[in-house]
Amino acid sequence: MRRRPAPRPEPRRLAGGIPRVLQELGLGGAAEALRIQEVWSEVVGSQLAPHVELAGLRGRVLEVEADSSVWAQHLQLRQEPILAALRERLGEAAPASLRVRVGQGRVS
Repeated sequence: MRRRPAPRPEPRRLAGGIPRVLQELGLGGAAEALRIQEVWSEVVGSQLAPHVELAGLRGRVLEVEADSSVWAQHLQLRQEPILAALRERLGEAAPASLRVRVGQGRVS
């Protein structure tokens, strides 16, 4: 008699496991940056998101690049509500401050 193969587990979304794998590999900063990236557009809103890009995470400082000085200033003015929204969604993994610079950014 032929044995039936064991049932295969249901597929899972890979994105949900990436932060955990990065943490296990000692790349916790990359995992935190990925979590921030996942909520960034929602946090800053549809008007601002196309004009700013996450540039990096240094410790608890989130580095952000705006495509013009106008959008950089707008981001600076909204810094506190943005950080509060990130804390609400990410808890202790949220950045403590933003560093905004003008650069290439994304062009819509």
